[in-house]
Amino acid sequence: MIDPLAPVVPPGSLRGLPQPEFALPGGMLLRPWAPSDAPALVEACLDPDIRHWNRPGRLTEPEAVDRIDRWEARRQAEASVIWAIAPAAPAPDGRAVGLIGLGDLDLAGGSAEFLYWLLPAGRGAGVMVPAVDRVGRWAFEDLGLHRLRLTHSVANPASCAVATKAGYPLEGTMRGALLHADGWHDEHLHARLRTDPAPA
Repeated sequence: MIDPLAPVVPPGSLRGLPQPEFALPGGMLLRPWAPSDAPALVEACLDPDIRHWNRPGRLTEPEAVDRIDRWEARRQAEASVIWAIAPAAPAPDGRAVGLIGLGDLDLAGGSAEFLYWLLPAGRGAGVMVPAVDRVGRWAFEDLGLHRLRLTHSVANPASCAVATKAGYPLEGTMRGALLHADGWHDEHLHARLRTDPAPA
């Protein structure tokens, strides 16, 4: 019988795991961010599409290095875990072209929310669907989370397609949920439970 007062994932479970690397189709890789990826992060903060949908602040290269360091500190604090999406090649050819991660991580409640983006160099190759699938399987099978969610503006059909193709069905629409540069956007809520059947 499940104890409703016990944490779904015990404290220390994420901190005690090394951050894994995962091979993706097409010679791509999920791996931890490195200081050498700072130029890619600076570029992402200037990209119009990433700025519109994700609202990152502009960063200098030293600030980008600091942010990458903070991502590891937040992983150690069990608040989030962030991967670089990159070619499986040594630097500089293996520099990050995208980001995927789990934020708003609640180990006790067993949930987290996806966040992701791709630079132009990473778009069009179909890498995000397998990345969402692989991170989700790790979160369920290795970390032990119960529920993962993914939200996006209703005006962003590309993210909607990623979510549904990766096996995260639409649960509903959250009205006026996020403020973008052009005003308040309704957001779609997608989610998947550990107990759901594996996606086709």
